[in-house]
Amino acid sequence: MQRDLGGCPLELEAVAVLVLVNNSSDETAQVARSLAATLPFQLVVEEVTLPPALAHAGGARRTAMDRAAELLGGATASGAALLSTDADGRADPTWLVANLAALAAGADAVAGAIEPDPAEAACLPAMLRVREAREAHYATLLDEMAALVDPDPDDPWPRHAAHSGASIALTLDAYHRVGGLPVVPMGEDRALFEALIRAEMRVRHCPAARVIVSCRLQGRAAGGMADTLRRRLAEADAAPLDAQLEPALLALLRLRCRRALRRLRAGRPRPGDPIRLALALGLTPTSLSDIVRLPQFWQAWEQLQARTRLLRRRHLVRGGELAAETRRAEAILPALRGARAVLSPSRLPGRREADPGGSTRSALALPPARMVPPPG
Repeated sequence: MQRDLGGCPLELEAVAVLVLVNNSSDETAQVARSLAATLPFQLVVEEVTLPPALAHAGGARRTAMDRAAELLGGATASGAALLSTDADGRADPTWLVANLAALAAGADAVAGAIEPDPAEAACLPAMLRVREAREAHYATLLDEMAALVDPDPDDPWPRHAAHSGASIALTLDAYHRVGGLPVVPMGEDRALFEALIRAEMRVRHCPAARVIVSCRLQGRAAGGMADTLRRRLAEADAAPLDAQLEPALLALLRLRCRRALRRLRAGRPRPGDPIRLALALGLTPTSLSDIVRLPQFWQAWEQLQARTRLLRRRHLVRGGELAAETRRAEAILPALRGARAVLSPSRLPGRREADPGGSTRSALALPPARMVPPPG
């Protein structure tokens, strides 16, 4: 069956949209049902009352995704997929196309990109708008750094690092393999992608799968964007950035160590890799060898971070530090880009063959002199 969605025809066996309305006393369900006859796909509207223990963002999304998986029946082997967004999100007209294209290209799951609602953003205080724009820019710099130093062939540049419930797509098989969405009161979106990554599934962070999200200051979901924006407005320069955004030099150190660990596990170390990595991180060669031999990469990487003081996430970048860290990242990237151009001028960031991480020492500030720099 061919359906034209967002201007792009797709060959699909079935398209169904589930609207799960939980613990609601308004007319949301009735409004949704009134639209069913005008839509080019099947619309299923269900109302549920979740018990207090599940009446939160994670419980509601888990209930919705489980119900959607039930509606797909036994379609696990036929390429069936689940997609989820938020009630206040507005998917781009090509959102479905972009997600399905990424899955068809081999991804097990797709994390989409989010952008603030322009009308709501215009109503925010100017200081907060500037802060959010600068943080987004810094996040992009770190994303490119990761693509250059530790490229993932399943997640090539351009990419991003957001794991937002506003844009989740994954195969039905992947959903079942990780045991469904983790039932946590908040942060269920990040918990799901962490589970997928730990299961060594292919996760694509797709910029084209775009959803416009609310950036109002008054929200209903505890720990959501509204709470974050209000805290940043109140604390100004003292408020930390997203927890994944660390200082630029620490990010570079982390990426170089992660790349070296991949080489060791793949049996393709550079000369001196094991000894230099062990010395830089304060490990004995035996301890490092034990970590390298763990069954899965993410087990080894998490163990390496847990066993190493340098790699523990201790320092959150605060608003007042953002400008300086941005300048550092902007100073680092030209050297990384130049190394990539020398090593593989015809390849884009994200290909497995290129490995420029060790080509920047002459241009970059190294960690404190008491440490042996890790393999590049």
